[in-house]
Amino acid sequence: MHFVGLDLAWGEKNNTGVAVVDSDGRLLRVGAAHDDASIEAAVEQYVSDDCLVAIDAPLIVRNPAGARPCETALNRDFHRFEAGAHPANTENPAFRNPRGARIATALTLDMDPASSSHRRAIEVYPHPASIVLFDLNKTLKYKKGSFETRRSELLRLMTLIEGLDKASPRLRVNHNVSWVELRKRVEAATRPVQLDRDEDPVDAVVCAYVALYWYHRREDVTIYGDFATGYIVTPTPPPDLAPTPRHRAKPRPPDIAELRDRVAQVAGLLDEAQRALSEIHGALDD
Repeated sequence: MHFVGLDLAWGEKNNTGVAVVDSDGRLLRVGAAHDDASIEAAVEQYVSDDCLVAIDAPLIVRNPAGARPCETALNRDFHRFEAGAHPANTENPAFRNPRGARIATALTLDMDPASSSHRRAIEVYPHPASIVLFDLNKTLKYKKGSFETRRSELLRLMTLIEGLDKASPRLRVNHNVSWVELRKRVEAATRPVQLDRDEDPVDAVVCAYVALYWYHRREDVTIYGDFATGYIVTPTPPPDLAPTPRHRAKPRPPDIAELRDRVAQVAGLLDEAQRALSEIHGALDD
């Protein structure tokens, strides 16, 4: 049994992360592909037999506008952690024939999450999965922001993934040569484009682990939505999981010189108003 993770790019020229884990949680492959053919070639040997392929991209999109019901339901649980899903609908040309579904079909994978087929594909989303798996109170900021923040947060995510060696089910990445090289590249990165290249394989490992997690801990996974309208599979958030409190910004201390200027301005206006009032009284007395 193999568990494949695909962090699917929007277009065939962009990086798609690819990861493969076996039934014992050993990371067998981590890397990248680009066009559909290269993705299919990268995973072909792992999906010829029993497999579960977890794809970070919409598979079933039938709504003409707005968000899918699964996205609305997932966002109720995860939006407060900054891990909500973006809406997918057929108004967007990319979702009229979703790339994820095309790849799953080309690999002859069953996309129904309720299926008993031994070769399946499911839709997953790494951000909410990471919130639950790593007990985070908000998403890690390795996608956007300053270079240093992104690099630090991506390395933090990689460390958390390595910590799954003691989780249930177990994930063993530390002895995979490609993973070790991937971490060295992130540590040595000096430009944002290098992080853009390397974050996709890391996300793919999270996707593959969600598939492994679902296989071993079905009772601890939630399927948001359904096969008819679209769905997302992710570990179920515990009831005591809470987001980071949003602190209000402290008011800026007053500037003394500015206050004095305002006092002088108001005093001048009061003097002018008093003179005008005196003139009015004088006119009335006349």
